[in-house]
Amino acid sequence: MNPLIVAAIDCGTNSIRLYVARASDAGLVELHRDMRIVRLGQGVDATGEFAAEALERVRVALADYVSTALELGATRVRMVATSAARDVSNRDAFLDLTAAALGRITPGARAEVIAGTEEAELSYRGATAGLSADDPALVVDLGGGSTELVVGSGGAVAHAYSADIGCVRITERALRSDPPTAAEVAEATFHIDAALDEATALVPLDGVRTWIGVAGTFTTLAALAHGLTEYDPALIHGSRVPLGDLVALCRRLVAMTSAERLALGPMHPGRADVIGGGALVAMRLAERLAAVGVTELTVSEHDILDGVAMGLAEPGN
Repeated sequence: MNPLIVAAIDCGTNSIRLYVARASDAGLVELHRDMRIVRLGQGVDATGEFAAEALERVRVALADYVSTALELGATRVRMVATSAARDVSNRDAFLDLTAAALGRITPGARAEVIAGTEEAELSYRGATAGLSADDPALVVDLGGGSTELVVGSGGAVAHAYSADIGCVRITERALRSDPPTAAEVAEATFHIDAALDEATALVPLDGVRTWIGVAGTFTTLAALAHGLTEYDPALIHGSRVPLGDLVALCRRLVAMTSAERLALGPMHPGRADVIGGGALVAMRLAERLAAVGVTELTVSEHDILDGVAMGLAEPGN
């Protein structure tokens, strides 16, 4: 019998990612990962619809991803779309282009626009798999358009919330100058704090012992905090950053120009202009967690994409 090969695709506000894996008795064996910045959420916060050029960037990337998955033997595929796709008036145009691509693997398949609660649960499952953590653990998935906060113990989710703050959304809403002005940083901080007040009313931080951060803002922050000259997932996964160091780094990034950030070795070119917004979210979270006794951030390279793939590999799917 041929081994089961699964393909998981995550399309967020800023990036689209592919994970192809082989199912085995010991779990998933990675065959391929890829990430591209497509900025699907370009202008969505202001216009309420996907830009034509953003849809075209997704179409091109997705066509390549499907070809790669087929070459590797994938027979199951699931694509999830998150924050940006929940909010737009022309969502059907996006769903139609995903159906045209994904149908090459599974007829009738198309992207699923998942709710924030499911996004949070998938992120928690992926982030905590194989990672040593003291319970209860808080997993934070800081994306382009939203940030998911999930508290769980023993692999089970206890509380989850999706906040409408992310690196792209905060940048477009408030951080309009390069570098941002003090007034813009204050405006962004106001929006972030209001969203975190709402989030932490439903996802209590008291008692949290481990903070796990996933997605590009956190992994980039870890690479910078550890002084890496280039991005290395093997060194980043499971690494820890003291909260004092994290806050200091975030302050520096917010004050930089995009060109100065781009000159930093591990910085992806598609992240340099928006990581200031993500750094502000991370910093405001770090200050709240320090107040309840958390001392460090643990960074995971595994996230919602791994959670999706794990589900695909389960019997009956």
